[in-house]
Amino acid sequence: MTTELICAGFGGQGVLTIGKFLAKAGMKEGKNVSWLPSYGPEMRGGTANVSTVVSDEAIASPIVSFPDILVALNQPSIDKFAASIRAGGILIYNSDMCPHGCKREDISIIKAPMVEIAKEIGNQMVLNMLAIGIIIGKTDIIRYETMEDDLTSFMKSKNPELLELNLKAIKRGIEIGKQ
Repeated sequence: MTTELICAGFGGQGVLTIGKFLAKAGMKEGKNVSWLPSYGPEMRGGTANVSTVVSDEAIASPIVSFPDILVALNQPSIDKFAASIRAGGILIYNSDMCPHGCKREDISIIKAPMVEIAKEIGNQMVLNMLAIGIIIGKTDIIRYETMEDDLTSFMKSKNPELLELNLKAIKRGIEIGKQ
């Protein structure tokens, strides 16, 4: 099984991190992965996106033209990428920053007020982990336990106070994805 994703939003929202953590977790589970970031020179505040592929088979190219999943953290990301989602694919978007959403009827759409939920959890910086949780809850592309182990080893020494909030965000996202 091969899953191709594009995650897009403003620089600083953590879209590259979404793709990176999914790729790392997939690799730890013995899957083939690719991670291809793209961002403008302005970084924070400019647009950024990442193409990630997680597969049980060899990956021919890291370029994702027609994603199975689009995670859009702002409206310009929906405007740019939603038309390319494969029929039957999934759009996950941040309704706090996507006022117009998407009108496609041939895809599954999950909208969540991600900024609001992240603030409720305790820190807006966990928004990207919320998105990862939604992906896991909807698709089981990777196991939560793999993500938890990876995140714990990454953050334990670097930023332990955010670790618990990030894990809480992933769990909340899984709940949203399963609805």
